[in-house]
Amino acid sequence: MDLNDYRTQLDAIDNQMAELFRQRMSVVKDIADYKKANSAPVLAPNRERDILYRVTGLAGEELEEYTKILYSTILELSRDYQEDRLTTGESPLCRKILESVDTTGDFPSRAVVACQGIEGAYSQIACDKMFALPQIMYFNRFDGVFRAVEAGMCRYGILPIENSSAGSVTEVYDLMEKYNCKIVRSLRLKIEHCLLANPGVKLSDVKEVVAHEQALNQCSEFLKNNKIKITVFSNNAAAAKYVSESGRTDLAAIASAGCADLYGLKVLTGHVANSDHNYTRFICISKQMEIFHGANKITFVASTSHRPGSLYSLIAKFATRGLNICKLESRPIPGKDFEFRFYFDVEASVRSKDTQTILSQLEKEDFFTFLGAYSEVS
Repeated sequence: MDLNDYRTQLDAIDNQMAELFRQRMSVVKDIADYKKANSAPVLAPNRERDILYRVTGLAGEELEEYTKILYSTILELSRDYQEDRLTTGESPLCRKILESVDTTGDFPSRAVVACQGIEGAYSQIACDKMFALPQIMYFNRFDGVFRAVEAGMCRYGILPIENSSAGSVTEVYDLMEKYNCKIVRSLRLKIEHCLLANPGVKLSDVKEVVAHEQALNQCSEFLKNNKIKITVFSNNAAAAKYVSESGRTDLAAIASAGCADLYGLKVLTGHVANSDHNYTRFICISKQMEIFHGANKITFVASTSHRPGSLYSLIAKFATRGLNICKLESRPIPGKDFEFRFYFDVEASVRSKDTQTILSQLEKEDFFTFLGAYSEVS
């Protein structure tokens, strides 16, 4: 026999497997209808455990692990199919989402916007890129931005959520838990950190650098190589202003080049970040759910049960429908040991029936929060 003969055999076996799979899913459909009529849960862990034990034993020791993977996938698909059958009509969340899609319209050009920091901060730069005519209100801390939006003082707030080299801004993730705000847009901004000092200061004079913690992390190699003391500041622009007002010749700030013009400083050196490929992703939040035209990404937070494969089951809901999870971030649940919630960014349109089905299923879970549907600009 040659390779083509073997492939012919496989084709015949695959045809049989496809027909048997169709038959199996037909029975699964009947089971789903029975469970729906009798208010029975989809998940039957003892039953699934018995199936895995039986079929792996039939496959033999050599194929035991492969069979476990195959049937775990089949069982996951069966559960997903049952949940589809049990999910009828629009869920409260999906109704709210579709109402927002129909009523929101285009992203506004002008608005009152809350930003952390002062003039010259990267949040202000991001704000000016998102809005043509923003009226900016500045706050010292990230939670001030959330509180301003929640209280209705500002319609929107701009916050950094992650950096390409320093990772996620964990404080913002934690505040997303605390405040009931929605993401309405995001922006990918190239960050070009510079070392700023008072006129006449040379690089060799600098003994201390002030900046936000994220900026210090992003420029750690430069600071280590030059053996410079670091001091954490609430904001890079505020650090630049502090250097200007101090008059010190041994002090510098890490901030944007624009801050040099704003606060009468000079650029000692540019490109002090660890990587030239340094981007920060900013989110725009709102108190109300606003889904603007062109929204192609969703963000939500969910927790999973303590059973093997629970996170995989959640991820599989998107994989089986061809939806790309572009970010998965875990955060510890306050007050619980070694328990986590997961933040998902998924490339998906809320107009899609597949997306609506998944969201309807997730809405039934013990902990699930939809954080917004939006588009990302640059």
